[in-house]
Amino acid sequence: MIAINSMPDHLHLFFGFRPNQSLSDLMRIVKSDSSEWINKEHITPSTFRWQEGYGAFSYSRSQINAVATYIKNQEEHHQKKTFLEEYKQLLDQFEIDYDERYIFNPLE
Repeated sequence: MIAINSMPDHLHLFFGFRPNQSLSDLMRIVKSDSSEWINKEHITPSTFRWQEGYGAFSYSRSQINAVATYIKNQEEHHQKKTFLEEYKQLLDQFEIDYDERYIFNPLE
């Protein structure tokens, strides 16, 4: 784990990854184990569930410090831009086609 930080409506995980590892397996384990712990410890007033899906982006070694700093400063960053605005900007920057129906749901 290189960096981790959370906001009320999303979480950033920044980690090193080998090409022979499965991102979907990792995310299944992270979501399952964290949900189980959060609910066992009664961290939230109601049952905690992750939304379906996740976003994943890759960066080169030369960008490690910049990305870690970006993740560390999420609270400050989101005073200027919402998570949804940020996420769509990343999808556009990485030239990822998306359907609005499958973008993350805002917190209610």
